[in-house]
Amino acid sequence: MVTGPGAGIASRRLAGAGIALVALSLAACSALPSTVQAPQAALQTPAKPPEPPLPPEVLREHQRILAAYGGAYSDPKLQAMVEGTVERLVAASERPDLHYRVTILNSRSVNAFALPTGQLYVTRGLVALANDESELASVIGHEMGHVIARHAEQREEKMRDDDLGNRVITGLGNDPEATALALAKSKLKLASFSRAQEFEADAIGIGMAARAGYDPFGSVRFLTSMERNSELRPRQSTTAAAINPGAPDFLSSHPATPERIINATANARQYTGPGDPGAAAAAQDHLQAEQAYFANIDGIVFGEDPSEGYVRGRRFLHPKLGFTFTAPDGFILDNTAQAVLGVKHGGSEALRLDVVRVPAEQTLAAYLTSGWIENIDPASVESLTINGFPGATATAKGDQWDFRLYAIRFGSDVYRFIFATKHSTPESDRVFRESVGSFRRMSLAEIEQAKPLRLKIVKVGPGDTVERLASRMAVADRQVERFRVLNGLDSGDRLKAGSEVKIVVE
Repeated sequence: MVTGPGAGIASRRLAGAGIALVALSLAACSALPSTVQAPQAALQTPAKPPEPPLPPEVLREHQRILAAYGGAYSDPKLQAMVEGTVERLVAASERPDLHYRVTILNSRSVNAFALPTGQLYVTRGLVALANDESELASVIGHEMGHVIARHAEQREEKMRDDDLGNRVITGLGNDPEATALALAKSKLKLASFSRAQEFEADAIGIGMAARAGYDPFGSVRFLTSMERNSELRPRQSTTAAAINPGAPDFLSSHPATPERIINATANARQYTGPGDPGAAAAAQDHLQAEQAYFANIDGIVFGEDPSEGYVRGRRFLHPKLGFTFTAPDGFILDNTAQAVLGVKHGGSEALRLDVVRVPAEQTLAAYLTSGWIENIDPASVESLTINGFPGATATAKGDQWDFRLYAIRFGSDVYRFIFATKHSTPESDRVFRESVGSFRRMSLAEIEQAKPLRLKIVKVGPGDTVERLASRMAVADRQVERFRVLNGLDSGDRLKAGSEVKIVVE
């Protein structure tokens, strides 16, 4: 949850979709496989000279990306790993003359993308999900493939041509239905072009990784892990959509992951297969690469960054801002850049917490009726005090949802709770009031004890099972499923004593 003037401001209309979340869209490639591990030699090379300054237009885009993804994640060991992987891929690429600059983003999201100028970005969430260097190499190779194939330039040219064609169609068409059909076909052509680019970048990346000595099946493994990881995210219910309808699906702009896995498998088989004579040696190499990779990611921050606050079960803590609250029973919380969102099991209720600036001279009751939201019931507006902080509450009705709103002045900011339910009842209102009543200032001891989650590499003992090690995970729900996804394990896979696995600890 980020803060600042206007952060997470809701729309003015509750009718239909309800309160809209302003979602940040980035013209980047999401949902890509990626693993970070530089060769050990790369860790011992002399320090490189500083990179030259970025051109102003590239610097602006770079700063925008940093702002959207929580800044850069500072870890010299991880940085050396990623840069070493890039160097190997560049040497094996069709364009060894191109130069790339790598940034690890301080974000839990699983993402990687590139700018046409050779700026490469991977998130620490992606680094944490990957299990060996080959997986990362396939993702970075994919992004380099976009640069090598000039996909960004081609897409811009296609969009310009498509826009020109649309103007011709709308200018000359006399039949509205025929015009609409022509426009739809034009958009489909642009979409299929982008889809073709993604598959081409997959093929380029896998080939590049194979020539660089990486396992070409790393792409298949990571795409599989990514798909399973997305299934663990809280499902978007229609009630959640009432307070967050604008959140795009993670894979919405890319080919369906199962289809990409099929294509990646076919591409990887061009370079090696399970029956190859060197399969046993390759398996041993993979084990060593995994161990080296684990050594470098041990201790990496997992999940939210400390500056964004933490979700711990039903409780949200923000040590930097100094407050905490607890969601109602049955709610699953998700801390996003715009707001803290919560959905009750079954999707019958949802909540949102965000922050805005309200002039000190304006009362919170006046703020609730100031027009930032419509359909407020004037008779429901009530001033109150919550754990010593001034507040106000009111109700509002949309076409399909009932809303209970709270505003609490905490320091120089105002925190807004928005609860949504299909049908408001005295019981649901009581539950919402109790949750808001848990909003309070954190003690100094609580602030000092609040630590981010981190990955920890542990060795599997003789009696350890998936269930036993998963029980050590500092996650609130679905521990076994999350442990399997984090370690790339299928449902039937068993642990081997002496091997290493990732767990999440405080």
